[in-house]
Amino acid sequence: MDRQYPSYIDKIFAKQYVKYRSFFAVVRQNTRIFIKNKPSVLGLILVLIFLFVCVFGTYIAPYPEDAMGAVHLKNKLQPPSWNHWFGTDEVGNDILSRVLVGARTSLYVGAMVTGIAILIGVTLGVVSGYYRGWVEEVIMRITDMFLSIPSLVLAIAIVGAMGPGILNAMLALALVWWPGYVRLIHAKTLSIRNELFVESSQSLGASDRRILWRHILPNCLSPIVVKGSMDMGQAILAAASLGFLGLGAQPPFPEWGAMLSVARNYLPEWWWYSLFPGLAIYFTVLGFSLLGDGLMDILDPKQKD
Repeated sequence: MDRQYPSYIDKIFAKQYVKYRSFFAVVRQNTRIFIKNKPSVLGLILVLIFLFVCVFGTYIAPYPEDAMGAVHLKNKLQPPSWNHWFGTDEVGNDILSRVLVGARTSLYVGAMVTGIAILIGVTLGVVSGYYRGWVEEVIMRITDMFLSIPSLVLAIAIVGAMGPGILNAMLALALVWWPGYVRLIHAKTLSIRNELFVESSQSLGASDRRILWRHILPNCLSPIVVKGSMDMGQAILAAASLGFLGLGAQPPFPEWGAMLSVARNYLPEWWWYSLFPGLAIYFTVLGFSLLGDGLMDILDPKQKD
């Protein structure tokens, strides 16, 4: 009887099986760690609900036209009821519809602020940590200057100079958000640049660009993901703060902070006007914070110690 030899295709499948088996084993292990952290699971649920509302909010809102500034004076300041679960505002708009549609604005602001901050902060942090010398001194001293001023106060000053508006608010927050990433990635890069695999690449003649992209940045992803997930909630809260001060989105734009800014004039008698936008901000920020804590357990457990 002829001896059977594995074909070339069988060998390929065998290698892929071993590769993906180890990958799924790591996924299962991390999933068990995450599930054991009940607050993190709660955070994931809250974030998923928030994302669902962002995507389908305009479709599930009972009165979508109210989010665009419609006027129904005969329904103004009605308490929660079967027709208006969250009540109505001073011009008769359904608050539930405005909260649902406003979630997309909050996601857009949080994602843009965090994304721009990561792009600027990670780039400067990697460059300063890898090249050292005068480059490091210049970047880190500028970073210290920004960190010496409270970020929200600086953002208020920038928006005040440029003028109120949701775009100006996002730009101002992004300009004050990046120093935290510079500090984080600078420290991480300093610890990685002396590792054996980096020194081996340098001895083999690899370019600085290749070392940064193939070795330094991939090893910085864990702290970036953890901090980015937490900063999403904080950026949403900061944008709502600017909206509350009248420097962010302007009424009747459906933004939670702007809604609270108007609703404070109707407290305490018409309490529902401020309660539900406030709860939306609270649970969204709580969800991202708890989720970030769970990701820290998985991606950067040393940071917990």
